[in-house]
This record gives sequence, structure tokens and C-alpha cells, in this order.
Amino acid sequence: MRTIIIQGVAAVAVAVTGSSVAATGSPVAAAAALPFRYTVAVEPDLAALEVVARFDRPVTALSARARDAGRFLVHAVDCDDDVALRHRGRRLLLPPSGISCLRYRVDLAAASTADRRNRGLSPANVLVSPAVWLWRPAQTSKVSVRFDLPGAMRVAVPWQRVAGSSDTYRIPRAPGSSTAAALFGEFDYEESDIPGATLRIAVASAGSASQPGQLFDWVRAQASNVTLAYGRFPNPSPSVVVLPAASAPTGDSPVRFGRVVRDGGESVELFVDRGAPVESYYDDWTATHEFSHMMLPYLDSGHRWISEGFAQYYQNVLLARAGQYTEERAWAKLFRGYERGRRSRPELSPNAAARDRRGALMKVYWSGAALALMADVELRTRSGGRESLDTVLARLEQCCLPAAEMWSGPRLFEKLDTFLEEPLFLPLYSRYANARGFPEVRTLLARLGVVVVDGDVRITEEAELAALRRAITAPGLY
Repeated sequence: MRTIIIQGVAAVAVAVTGSSVAATGSPVAAAAALPFRYTVAVEPDLAALEVVARFDRPVTALSARARDAGRFLVHAVDCDDDVALRHRGRRLLLPPSGISCLRYRVDLAAASTADRRNRGLSPANVLVSPAVWLWRPAQTSKVSVRFDLPGAMRVAVPWQRVAGSSDTYRIPRAPGSSTAAALFGEFDYEESDIPGATLRIAVASAGSASQPGQLFDWVRAQASNVTLAYGRFPNPSPSVVVLPAASAPTGDSPVRFGRVVRDGGESVELFVDRGAPVESYYDDWTATHEFSHMMLPYLDSGHRWISEGFAQYYQNVLLARAGQYTEERAWAKLFRGYERGRRSRPELSPNAAARDRRGALMKVYWSGAALALMADVELRTRSGGRESLDTVLARLEQCCLPAAEMWSGPRLFEKLDTFLEEPLFLPLYSRYANARGFPEVRTLLARLGVVVVDGDVRITEEAELAALRRAITAPGLY
């Protein structure tokens, strides 16, 4: 494991190696104060794990989050009196008086086979969600988990380390957008400090050509792009897991897929072609898009068009600020994206497209990007350049991120308006969220100097708002 120092700040470790780890950046309350304490022991061959859970008071309900968790539960006993416990689906059948100690075994190999994220991994690694192997009470924020691992084995999880401990974590409240991953085995791990955050990066083993050190550098660079919005990353300790893509290449992109998971913390999963030259990764937008999602709380599925749209807008703006895109390339990508959104299911509104996505994917991904552009231009115009979408999102980060619960689109826009003297975001929502068609941005783009010449998108310095356009994508901070 490498420890990286950036801007004079030493990064610290969070992945468990053997039975100990170094300190993390933001430890939380001691494990002794948490009423539900788990110890997880993993077999050296990654075939199974044994869990012992002790409770400060008898519990009468224990369950796993994954619906198929019962398939992988080998046995479970009340370890105070060694009485076997049965399960029904993902729920353990406990005596009416409850139990204070639980011991159980999970078939880790079978669970990993059922998770398609393992298809590209080497035998030295196993990725299984805690939703499959952690049978727990409903009060997830009161659970601590200690890992007892053999030899050089590590585990990477998105949870927070408990203060005073080298191998114990607390599971914080989170929206539960999907199921978090726990990566076990011998993999490459590094922590890097960027402004406002310590990145916890695990690169799963794949036996492939790409060097882990180059992948660490790439992840750090893409996450650092987000700090070009308002000077810091919106989560102080995100987990990043780089996984080999199992499918064969289908195009030029070395990054096949990415997603943000907000379950027990915030983590990013990136599926990459480990055989591709790492230099080619820097021309891909996927990682910057996923990291940009963390600038907003997790929004409900009916308002996915807002979260995806803001990430679409920022991925292009930030890649231009970072110098990975030229100004002209960034605006050409935005222009073409808006056109794809305009052609997508024109009979639907953004809210309707989020509910009925058949053929409406581009409307979902670009409607919110149109509102982001409108808001950014209006804020810069009305303030003479002192305010922008960046400054408003900076205030959101200070008050509300990372968010422990799911938000709605109106709640987000209402909150953003509290940072302004004159409302902007809710009026935009009221005007466009339930309106058929696509927000009209072509006139605004023309005013910015983004025009079509002989079929190609070009930028012109003779436009009314050319200086404002340059400011949006200018290198460095806003």
C-alpha cells in the first residue's frame, strides 16, 4: 500500500491489511459505545466468512438487505446457548425473547459467483455486498464491524473507521441508492489527499497489463477535476473501487461503466479495460461524471434527470477547466448533447421521462444539463460574475453534504434558492419539469457564441456573452 502526500498533507490508510490498519482521516465514536458489534473473519481461500455479533440488549429482529441472502447462509446459531436458528428469506427466525449473541457462516464463494461484478476479477479477490453477508438490526447507524483477516488480506469498504481502532468501522446512515461493495483479498490500495478529501482507492486484481500506480494517478486526477468547481471535494473520505470490466471492448472507451453508490457512505465503482493504455483513460469523461454526482445529494428516481443532468453539465465544464478538453470541444459536446435531449421523446416532460425511460434516456441525461446551463448563466449575469452555479453548490456542500437521506428535486431547488436573494431554481423547475419538450437552450448557446458552421459546432468571440462563456470553462477555479 502506498501513502501519498499532496499539498503537504499525509494521506492515511483505511484498508485492512491482516488484522490491522493505519488511522483514517475522520474516525468516529468508539466501538464500545455502539450497541451492535460484529466481528468478521474471512477464510484464507476466500471461500467463506464467519461472523459473530454481540448485542447490548436482546434483539428480536435480524435480517439481511439482499433478497437472496438466505441462499448463502450456511448456518446461524444463538451463540449463548448454541441453538440453531432458521431463516425465512432474508429474515432470521428468532425466539420471542430475542438473542444477545449471533454466530453465522456465509458461503462467500457462492455469493461472489452470483455477483456479476466478480466476472473480471482474479481468484485473489472477491467482491460481495454486505447486503448479502451482514445480518443486522434495523438501526444500521448503531452497528460496528471489526475485520479479522489472515496474512496480507485486505478489505475495502465505504464505512467510517471507529476512533481508537485500527480494524473497526461504523456503518453511517446513507440513502441506500444501491448496495455497497466489500472487496476482500490481496489488491492494490492507496490513499491520496486532494483538496477537501482523502480518496480511498482500491484497484482490484485482474492480472492485466495496466499498472496500478498509473490507475491511482488517473483516479486522483479525475476526482481533482471536481475540486475545480469550488476548491474542494464534496465528500471528505470517499471510497473508490476500480474493477476490471468483464466484457470485451465495444468501442474506444477504456472506462466501460461507472456509478456512485450511497450505502453506508459514498463510493464510486469504475469498470475499466485493464488492457488499455492508461493514457487513454484521460480522454474519457466517465470518472469525472461520477465524481460530479457527489456535488448533489442522492435524488429520488423521479428526479434522476436533475442529478444526471448536472453531472453531464459539469463533466464537460470541469474537463475543460482541467485542460483535458479544449474550450471548443467542451461546448461542442454540450451543444450536441442538448440536441440529443431535444430529439428524445419530445412528447414527454423531464419528470415524465424519468418515469418512462423507454427511448427517453437522452432527455433524462440532458434536461437537467439545460437547467444547469440556464442557472449558471443567469447567476453570473445578475451578479456581474460574483455568483455562479459553482458558488451556490459550494454553499450546499457546506450545509448539507454528504446527505444521509434521499432528497427530491423540489427540495434540492428550494434549498439552493435559500442561498440567493432572488429565487431562481424553483422557478426553473416550475417552468420546465412538467412541460413537454426540451428546455430551449439554442438561443442561449448562440448568445454565448456556440454556433454551427458548415455542420460543425464552433465558438465565436463576437457573441454577446462570449466573455461569460470563457469564464465558465476557464482553467482553474471559477
